[in-house]
Amino acid sequence: MQIAMIGLGRMGGNMVVRLLQGGHQVVAYDRSPDAVRTAEAQGAVGATSLEDLVSKLQAPRAVWLMVPAGPPTESTIRALASLVSPGDTLIDGGNSYWQDSIRRAAELDTVGIRFLDAGTSGGVWGLKIGYCLMVGGSDEAFAFVEPAIKTLAPENGYLHTGPAGSGHFAKMVHNGIEYGLMQAYAEGFDIMRSAKAFPNLDLAAIADVWGHGSVVRSWLLELAADALHKDPKLEQLQPYVEDSGEGRWTVQAAMDSDVPAPVITLALFERFRSRQANSFTDRMLAALRNEFGGHAVRLTEPN
Repeated sequence: MQIAMIGLGRMGGNMVVRLLQGGHQVVAYDRSPDAVRTAEAQGAVGATSLEDLVSKLQAPRAVWLMVPAGPPTESTIRALASLVSPGDTLIDGGNSYWQDSIRRAAELDTVGIRFLDAGTSGGVWGLKIGYCLMVGGSDEAFAFVEPAIKTLAPENGYLHTGPAGSGHFAKMVHNGIEYGLMQAYAEGFDIMRSAKAFPNLDLAAIADVWGHGSVVRSWLLELAADALHKDPKLEQLQPYVEDSGEGRWTVQAAMDSDVPAPVITLALFERFRSRQANSFTDRMLAALRNEFGGHAVRLTEPN
């Protein structure tokens, strides 16, 4: 099928290549002319603007967005809504908030434009392995875009999750679970690294062996092994961990539904903690222990 891709970053650019390899015709656009030229070199038809992109598509059109969630997605969808026609389909493959996706689908439906929210997982490995896709929206819109979805995903790697918003909701919870898994791996490897009885454990080798038959084997564990082989003590990294929003939204959804989610919540707060060098919280803890019990404290060096 013919499909457009807007946003040619690490994931969008690789998705263009995977679609081309699957025999689809792709019209590609990005604010970076270099990214467009790279897509053209792979076999895509380049576009110089949203207007140019829409003009190069045959109706009914399918336009896939891989742009950052929030204002960039909002402004792009609003611009496209004035350019495409009734019966065309917009697909948001970014990590948008699921309630925004419900609203956007309703707004676009009033002018006859179909909308799909495609929760997309796979990262930079998606080109080779495929992208796990959780897609919300109408049956008609999903059926129209399914040939491209099937190409992007590995075997059994995509699902029509239900109405608009459900795809991004499923992806949000997926990422919340990911927070907990990564936190558990990180803590476990730190316990082994710090073991006084076994100061020379080969963490990379342990990660490798866990990947064969262990109940904790996973793709994340394989990635941990790769990272440890490259940098056994992770000395090239700073202990600063961002969050992209989905963990916060998952915790909020848990609170809205009165669902206890202590692991995911704590994993999210550990990311906040990673950003605090010389935190006030820890200084206050030290001060209180010193005040009530006379416990020793470590003073900062005078300027």
